[in-house]
Amino acid sequence: MKYKRIGVLYGGISREREVSLAGGRAVADALERTGHQVVRIDVTHQLDKQLRDAAIDAAFIVLHGRHGEDGTVQGMLEMMQIPYTGSGVLASALAIDKVQTRRVLQNSGIRVAGGFVVVEGGDNQLPDGVSLPVVVKPAEEGSSVGVSIARTASEYQLALTEAFKCSRRILVEEFVAGKEVQVAVLDDQVLGAVEIEPHNEFYDYDAKYTPGASTHHIPPRITDAQTDAVCKEGKKVFDAIGCSGAARVDFILTPSNEIFCLEINTIPGMTPTSLLPEIAAHAGTDFEQLVALIADHAKLHI
Repeated sequence: MKYKRIGVLYGGISREREVSLAGGRAVADALERTGHQVVRIDVTHQLDKQLRDAAIDAAFIVLHGRHGEDGTVQGMLEMMQIPYTGSGVLASALAIDKVQTRRVLQNSGIRVAGGFVVVEGGDNQLPDGVSLPVVVKPAEEGSSVGVSIARTASEYQLALTEAFKCSRRILVEEFVAGKEVQVAVLDDQVLGAVEIEPHNEFYDYDAKYTPGASTHHIPPRITDAQTDAVCKEGKKVFDAIGCSGAARVDFILTPSNEIFCLEINTIPGMTPTSLLPEIAAHAGTDFEQLVALIADHAKLHI
C-alpha cells in the first residue's frame, strides 16, 4: 500500500455527475475493503478548501467530463503537490478535446474517420461532398453526452442544435460501420479488449450506463489477430496522447479489417456496467485489486 489516506474525488459539477457519483462510491468502498483510509470528496467549486481540510496522501479521481477529466483538477492537485491517479494536465486536456485529439492521432499515423468542425455562429450547412449519415459530437464532452447519428439533413440540423447545448465546437465525422471494440490500458500494459453490442442505434449514454442496454463480449467476437491488432493500436493511442494510469480507447473495426479510433477516455468509468473493470476481471484482476493498483500508481507529473 503506497498511500494510506486517499481522497476519492467524485460527483463534481459536470453533466456526468450521476455516473461519477456511482463510480466514486464503488471505488471508495473497494479502497476501504483493502485497508485504506478513505475521504469521500464530492467536488465543488471550493475544491481547494476541500483538499486542504481532507489532509490526504493522494487523490483517486473518479470525475468525468469538464472540471475533472479535462486537466483542471489535475492542475490544482499539481499546485497542491498531491499525487493523483490517471493522466497529467496535458494529456487530460488534450484527450477531452476531440478536435485536438484527432490532429494528434492523425499525425501519429492512427486512422480516424473523416470529419470537420462546426463552430457556434458559423456555417451550419453540410459541406459539399459530405455524405450522410454522419456522427455529431460535442468537442468537449465524454460518455457520449450530446452525441447522435444524423441520417437526413433535418436530423443533422437537429443534432447540431442538441450538441451546441453542450459545446461551442462540434466535431462531425462520417459514420463508420463495424464492430465497436474498446481496449483497456493500465500504464504500459494492455489489459484486454471488449466488443460492445448496443441494443440502441449506437453505444450512447443510455447504452453505457443502463444495465441490460448493451451486451459486452469478452473476448471480442473477432479473430485473435484482429484482437492483437486493436490492442496494439490502443497502446499506440495511449502513448500518442501521453496518458498515464488507466485509460480506455474506443475503436471501430470494419468488415474490411480497418481500425478507426473513436476516442480515448483518460478516466474510464468505474460503475457496475463499466468496461475497464470488466476487462480487468477477465484478465484475472478483480475490482478491489484493480482499484488498489490504480491507487498505487498515483503520482505527480510536473
